[in-house]
Amino acid sequence: MASVQRVYNALKDLVNKDQRGFITPAIFNQFAGVAQMNVFNGLFDQQRTAVQMRRQQVDSPRDQNKFVQVLEDLSMLTKKATLTLSSGVVDKPSDLGRVISMFTTGNLILGVSNKAKVQIVYNDADIDLVNLSDISKPTDQNPVALIANQIEVFPNVNTSISTVDLRYYKIPQGLVPDTQARSVSQPTFGYTTAVSGVEIYNSATSIDFELPEILFPDLVMEIGSLAGVNLRDGQVVQYSESQITQEAVK
Repeated sequence: MASVQRVYNALKDLVNKDQRGFITPAIFNQFAGVAQMNVFNGLFDQQRTAVQMRRQQVDSPRDQNKFVQVLEDLSMLTKKATLTLSSGVVDKPSDLGRVISMFTTGNLILGVSNKAKVQIVYNDADIDLVNLSDISKPTDQNPVALIANQIEVFPNVNTSISTVDLRYYKIPQGLVPDTQARSVSQPTFGYTTAVSGVEIYNSATSIDFELPEILFPDLVMEIGSLAGVNLRDGQVVQYSESQITQEAVK
């Protein structure tokens, strides 16, 4: 995953190199979490573009396929939760970003699963039409879920559905640098000051980004943009590649 130390050092070096201002840890930490969320949301914009390219049959081979690349980036944030319904209703997971799929929790009967895929809608008008329809009215074999402030699964009366398995992309938060364990904290550059004006990285008080390392340039660019610094994309990519090369020969 993207190291908060590397992202901070890159941004500071690039800004100071071109004399475009000065990035302090306080400024960096102020924008790090927002930048990560912006990059995360941007992946879904890229995914929509990639889907259009695929439909038009103008996408690249698999190793350069944009749709596959975005899925690989997002795969780091996939999560599954089993939710227990109360009268068909359950609170959304606190870290829910985007829903991938939902299935009822079933069993294997004579080697055949009785799980059912749950159709998902996102507004009251749609669920009202579904419930009123004689053709698409929800059943235990063809359930429908409304995802709004809460998750509501239909049918919610005279039903055997008591739990559902929700697979989703979680909101990116942070990772503990020394263990890479997930944290609910936002990315933070922690440091001590041995000499006035010189920050010495402290992993014990830092939190890494939860987005993958390949999005390192995007994070540098986004934090720079939020801080009012105009960086060139090529410049950031070149810096990232040079740092990777330096680390490889150590």
